Amino acid sequence: MSTIFDEPLSRRGLLRSGALGFGWLAFSALAGAAEVKRVAKLAARARRVIFLCMKGAPSHLDMIAHKPRLNADAGKPGRRPGTTLRGTDWKFAQHGQSGHWMSELVPGMASHTDKLCVIHSLVTDLQAHAPAYLKMHTGVTQGARPSLGSWTHYGLGSLNGNLPGFVTITPPSCFGGPLNYGNAFLPAIHQGSPIGIDGQPIATTVIPNLTPALPPAAQRAELDLMQSFNRARLVREGAEPQVQGVIESFELAYKMQSEMPAVMDLTKDSAATLKLYGIGETETDDCGRKCLLARRMVEAGVRFVEVTHGDWDTHFNHKQRMPALCQSVDKPIAGLLTDLDARGLLKDTLVIWSGEFGRTPHAEGSDGRDHHVSSFSMWMAGGGVKPGHIYGATDEHGYDVTEGKMDIHDWHATILHLLGLDHEKLTYRHGGREYRLTDLKGSVVPGIIA
Repeated sequence: MSTIFDEPLSRRGLLRSGALGFGWLAFSALAGAAEVKRVAKLAARARRVIFLCMKGAPSHLDMIAHKPRLNADAGKPGRRPGTTLRGTDWKFAQHGQSGHWMSELVPGMASHTDKLCVIHSLVTDLQAHAPAYLKMHTGVTQGARPSLGSWTHYGLGSLNGNLPGFVTITPPSCFGGPLNYGNAFLPAIHQGSPIGIDGQPIATTVIPNLTPALPPAAQRAELDLMQSFNRARLVREGAEPQVQGVIESFELAYKMQSEMPAVMDLTKDSAATLKLYGIGETETDDCGRKCLLARRMVEAGVRFVEVTHGDWDTHFNHKQRMPALCQSVDKPIAGLLTDLDARGLLKDTLVIWSGEFGRTPHAEGSDGRDHHVSSFSMWMAGGGVKPGHIYGATDEHGYDVTEGKMDIHDWHATILHLLGLDHEKLTYRHGGREYRLTDLKGSVVPGIIA
């Protein structure tokens, strides 16, 4: 006869909101026992990551990839039949000692040129958003695999046991949704903890149940009772990753009540800091809050923070939309780099700015740019990358990579290397074989490492 204890007590609703109500910290169902293979760590250059994910693919050709020949040839036939080349509508200028060309659309980022390692030679596989976005996060174009943030937390563990090791701020509900921050077959404790919803202002986000419904002693006693039943099941039934995930997730949720409210409280920062991020200004408030939250989280010990922002899919109204999109992120991101540097955090925090692919050198319709996977640009800063450095090159119109081609597996391998992890040895046994983020591909790119 089955009993109430035949399933993890998380499903029975036996804890009130003080210990159980973290729906946003939900765990994934895991099937079967798994063998963990830990790896010896390399010399790490970065301790933590902030990934600024520009959903929908920003037009690198109008922001950070200067192509004067493209402007000169605007109106001529493009490489794709029936298309015409489209120059940029904005001026580029050289900045900093590195002399890198940056657009007038991003003056804040341009002011940090000497901190940036700009990569102009990224490539990916598919031109549809969902598979490209999923590959950027998990290394595959379909199905469930652990995300970059999950692999990072699995390999390195937590810097603060009272906070989640991987947080994703306003992740998208489209493009694969939770698959982009899921743990898949890794233990549930390694999945991303979502805060907020894509498309809704982060200022209106309320994390439920951060304030306990019970006095501390009573809440701890209630949690201990539930955990004793779940641990008894582990003794009785043997290894069950799902039950272990319940135990770990609820312990973390309990601990978070002591620290997460202070981390989320932006009033703790000065008026000057809020201004630095553009908080309180209509155009920049939302991204500014996300970036400041990211800084507060990594400072408090969160290992991997992803910030999703924007809808950069400019198939039409490109000339009108690009200035507003860039304005929404430029000051907050510049503020983040300034703040991290001033606090001594940038040197071992890897900051990444990228979308899932780029935009075409030719026009789409009367005023747009289509998806482009044969080459696109991104930048990284801090965390052991070469500052003020340009890596890779494309042809004079920006169609194809001519030097230093880097695919997503190479990019993942290099990020893990900067974190002190060997991408070939960071593995997890599941379904009878060893899995890794880069699968059977990927090479570390030494050309971007300081």
